[in-house]
Amino acid sequence: MIGLPHFLVVGAALFGLGLYGLFTKRNTVALLMCVELMLNAVNINLIAFSRFVTPEALTGQVFAIFTITVAAAEIAVGLALVFSIYRDRATVNADELDWMKW
Repeated sequence: MIGLPHFLVVGAALFGLGLYGLFTKRNTVALLMCVELMLNAVNINLIAFSRFVTPEALTGQVFAIFTITVAAAEIAVGLALVFSIYRDRATVNADELDWMKW
């Protein structure tokens, strides 16, 4: 039977993969995808804890839906910023976006 530790391992692996991608990638679209991967790992953990700790309550599912909504808004704003930056700078490389530095 698949238990809570199995879901936690999958969630931790996805979160670690997203964190690794966040630290190693330079493309801003890839960075946004890594953040989404990390948020999905959190959603897996929220739903797993809700299922195995309090199966009669739907708190984990409600928080997961809230997280998905926030993630969708974050991606919409992030992609709008990426498009705007690409129009001005003709690049989406995170290393070259340094015009805010002193």
